[in-house]
Amino acid sequence: MLIAGGGIAGMAAGFAVARAGWQATVFERALEFSEVGAGVQLGPNVTRILQAWGLGDALKQVAAFPAGLHARSMSTGEVLATLPVKDASRTYGAPYVTLHRADLHGLLLQAAVHEGVQVHSDAVVQKVSQSADDAVFDVMQHAQLQQHIAPLAVAADGVWSPLRQQLLGDGLPSFTGHIAYRALVAQADLPPHLRSQDVSVWMGSQTHVVSYPVRGGEYLNVVCLAEGRLLDDDANSLQALQTWNAKKSEAQTLAELHHALRGACVPLTDLMSACSDWRLWPLCGSPAMQDAREHAQGRVALVGDAAHPMLPYLAQGAGMAMEDAYELAAQLLGATPANAPERLQQFAHVRWQRNARVQARAVRNGQIFHATGAMRMGRDMGLRLMGARLMDVPWLYGYR
Repeated sequence: MLIAGGGIAGMAAGFAVARAGWQATVFERALEFSEVGAGVQLGPNVTRILQAWGLGDALKQVAAFPAGLHARSMSTGEVLATLPVKDASRTYGAPYVTLHRADLHGLLLQAAVHEGVQVHSDAVVQKVSQSADDAVFDVMQHAQLQQHIAPLAVAADGVWSPLRQQLLGDGLPSFTGHIAYRALVAQADLPPHLRSQDVSVWMGSQTHVVSYPVRGGEYLNVVCLAEGRLLDDDANSLQALQTWNAKKSEAQTLAELHHALRGACVPLTDLMSACSDWRLWPLCGSPAMQDAREHAQGRVALVGDAAHPMLPYLAQGAGMAMEDAYELAAQLLGATPANAPERLQQFAHVRWQRNARVQARAVRNGQIFHATGAMRMGRDMGLRLMGARLMDVPWLYGYR
């Protein structure tokens, strides 16, 4: 099996299908296999998969295990409601964890290599094609164009997937008007009252901030998601939109954060002031999946953001990629090259509606987190009255 993309989706897919008896080869365009960025949250629907893959102990070495997920008012700091995620193991059979994206990627990479997955860096998959019997990648590797042939292929090349455009031709994602400002700060460098081992979501008008522990709790991941605009040149530049680790000048970044956090409570502004080296990520999205064809075309499967770009407002981008990998391997267990396309179609039919639902819920969450006026008042009142019942997502976390 050929896999385009060596991020979380590609590594999870390679590891999972190798466990199912398939030889997998991963091609990554970067010079080195790495996963930049900051933090990820993994609900029990995902940690259950990692446990099933035998990676539960490895996860414990790098993850933090928050006790609560607190919904807060940005203006007052009031805790409107708390979801006791420490109870996830009892309720759903697996924990809720937070960790650095690079730690999750490293865990999957090590497991994939140990399982016999071949990995190639500096390898750009330029084209995918297929016949009745094979899938073909044209790969530019070390300045040489090579063809690789296998019974199946997987496009795991992210939200800007060129392979998706070759297969579906349905257009590139568009800028949502939301920008994520991300920072990572050592907890030891924070005053005691700003340190936390829990997840907090501070909700304001057209802005919200998320903070949670990573690196075993030694660092705090802080993300401000604000409705704003890019510079005109950036908004018209595809390259600028594709850069999820960009930087502006410190003065410009601080001015934008100050505007986004206008009216915020002192504890939150103190936390934001304690962070530095802010990285920018323009959030781009696509309509929710419409049918199974967006997950499989003949002998080629699409997984992760290549199939279903996820806004981060449900914290399930990495999670859905790993669910895809798990289901893909389940469908391919015992399959042959002859019947593999039928198995890919079954994979697509099993996955597309769930992914579409998560995509839609993430968009809806963004609207709720950024609510203004009467909608904001209703949101806060609902959280005060219903608490954890309003925050829990059994259809998501209980998925098996």
